[in-house]
Amino acid sequence: MNFNELLAHWHSIVFIIFCIVAFIQIFYYLFFYTRLAFYKAKPKATSQTHPVSVIICARDEAANLAKNLPGSLLQQYRTTHEVIVVDDNSFDDSKYLLEEFKKEFKQLTFVELKQEAKLIPGKKFPLSIGIKTAKYEIVLLTDADCVPASEFWIDKMQETYDDDTEIVLGYGAYIKKHGLLNKLVRWETFHTALQYFSYALAGKPYMGVGRNLSYKKTVFFRHKGFSAHNNIPSGDDDLFINMAATKKNTKINIDKDAFTLSEPVTTWGQWTRQKTRHYSTGKYYKPLHKFLLGLYSLSHFLFFPLLMVSAIFYCWQWALIVFGIRFVIQAVIYLPAMKKLNEKDLYPLFLFFDLWMFFYYLIFAVALIKKPTNTWK
Repeated sequence: MNFNELLAHWHSIVFIIFCIVAFIQIFYYLFFYTRLAFYKAKPKATSQTHPVSVIICARDEAANLAKNLPGSLLQQYRTTHEVIVVDDNSFDDSKYLLEEFKKEFKQLTFVELKQEAKLIPGKKFPLSIGIKTAKYEIVLLTDADCVPASEFWIDKMQETYDDDTEIVLGYGAYIKKHGLLNKLVRWETFHTALQYFSYALAGKPYMGVGRNLSYKKTVFFRHKGFSAHNNIPSGDDDLFINMAATKKNTKINIDKDAFTLSEPVTTWGQWTRQKTRHYSTGKYYKPLHKFLLGLYSLSHFLFFPLLMVSAIFYCWQWALIVFGIRFVIQAVIYLPAMKKLNEKDLYPLFLFFDLWMFFYYLIFAVALIKKPTNTWK
């Protein structure tokens, strides 16, 4: 068949490409995402509690510390633990607020940094100081704008550890509020978690979120901390996990008592800056992870345009059959996955969110080539 004949059958070729793209999407749902949707934590034969160091880095976060820090300080945890706040060159009243908290909570330690680490932009230097200050092997990380979802957060997160486990990935949810932006923020957070939890369960962990993440100091120092990517302002969570996590040393925890909650952004500009900062680190992932994530995103991006072209120019019945198969698989997987992450209210709108992802990829594609900013707030 020559080029002119191929051109004459272009609509058939588009439909074939559409079927290939749909197959790729379905493969990801069935091979990866079913793992989270139908995940059940294995009961442990023995239970052991470990000393834990909670670490929070803060810069000009007095208001958030006043509101959220008590959630970490008032945890019901029967084993030794400490809460370390690293005050990174704040100009507000964080120091005085922490001094007052220290009078009431003896488990609180705060480290005041008075000089910038010129060659280490972002959060990595204060976080490294916090980890080096920690007395205990297990460190549990969160942010100043986060609050534990329950008083058993420390207990539930550390419960995941066994002799082989060095990293525990938790879920950092956003508080539910009215409005479209809130739903889009929570959808994107759910969709990202669906990916990184499922990949971890498939033995290919590639990231975690600093809002709720735990690992052992041993694995941190074995990989020389953040030295491999100290020049990159962001990535203190995902780039470190991408480097250090393996099939054997990483577990997930999706117990609702182990979640953290954060105030979501309230403007589109804030959200765009936040996500751009996150996606600017994706180019530094391991090649396999970049390939898997990139193939999924590309197929997701192409799905709806190819669906429209196939329905208009080829055969709308066949196009709808392919769409329907993918839709049913999504519906079966999304419901239990959303229940597990306490995002069930998003389920009736999942088709809208799925279509929204086409525009989402357009908006944030530039972040993949953009140089990361030099701030961590």
